[in-house]
Amino acid sequence: MQPRNMSMSGVVDLAAVKAAGEAKQKAEQARAEAARQGGVPAAAGRLVLDVDEASFEREVLQRSAEVPVVIDFWADWCEPCKQLGPLLERLATEYAGRIVLAKVDVEANQRLFQQFGVQSIPAVFAVVAGQALPLFQGAAPEAQIRQVLDQLVQVAEQQFGIVGAPVAADDAEGAEAPARPAGPYDAALGAAHEALDRGDLGGAVQAYKNVLSDDPGNVEAKLGLAQAELLRRVQGMDAQQVRKAAAEAPGDVRAQIAAADLDLVGGHVEDAFGRLIDAIRRTAGEDRDAARVRLLELFEVIGPDDPRVTAARTALSRALF
Repeated sequence: MQPRNMSMSGVVDLAAVKAAGEAKQKAEQARAEAARQGGVPAAAGRLVLDVDEASFEREVLQRSAEVPVVIDFWADWCEPCKQLGPLLERLATEYAGRIVLAKVDVEANQRLFQQFGVQSIPAVFAVVAGQALPLFQGAAPEAQIRQVLDQLVQVAEQQFGIVGAPVAADDAEGAEAPARPAGPYDAALGAAHEALDRGDLGGAVQAYKNVLSDDPGNVEAKLGLAQAELLRRVQGMDAQQVRKAAAEAPGDVRAQIAAADLDLVGGHVEDAFGRLIDAIRRTAGEDRDAARVRLLELFEVIGPDDPRVTAARTALSRALF
């Protein structure tokens, strides 16, 4: 069993917009099916799960289309795990269906432990719409964990349209959650996702721009536009030739910009940022401005809260001033 669509180092997954549309559709289908049967979606059932390699596909990957799944890697011999585990279980109950906690015993599930690239335990990851995100390592303070979980819930809703199935904290097995009302731009965002599915990057770009013309602060549309424009730029590039040109002409800003786009698409986020910051240091005038603008565009693809963006912004300030 291989987890699918996993990004073990936390890099951006440029299929995230497509995954968001699929995840939102699956979540809506799950709610509709639960309502038809008079029950509740899977996310509103057990809030704390013991997961092994056999159940990972069902309990984590499939469930992550409906609710953010937090994974706690632990072991019996790990003393910090004994402190963190009960805290995570209590928080999963308090979050009342906005997250689900999956507990993985690393001694019994070595393959999962290795697939996530876990270096030490306790280690906590999340999976949202099939995308793996590292959260933190070690027994962190409760306030810090709450902050991380709040950010996770926010990202799941804003980028993927996943809101879980909120239930009363003391009735996780039986309460029925109200369906999430459709947002004012869901149809337009859906059209953008469909365009991506068809490989119509121009259509996706225009659909996202249509949303942003009415709602400039729409987070999902801003992320989608940045990603769609990046994919359109690299479409048809000869990667080998682009990288050769950048290596042979480090002072050629256009060559460095093209290579940075390829770096990001390949998941080499720090390389992409570093390449453009180096170009900014070495150049002036229009060339410097072109590199700076492209760097800011790539920041949009990754998202402002990513620590790599924060570090790159600091490096950019030093390069400019």
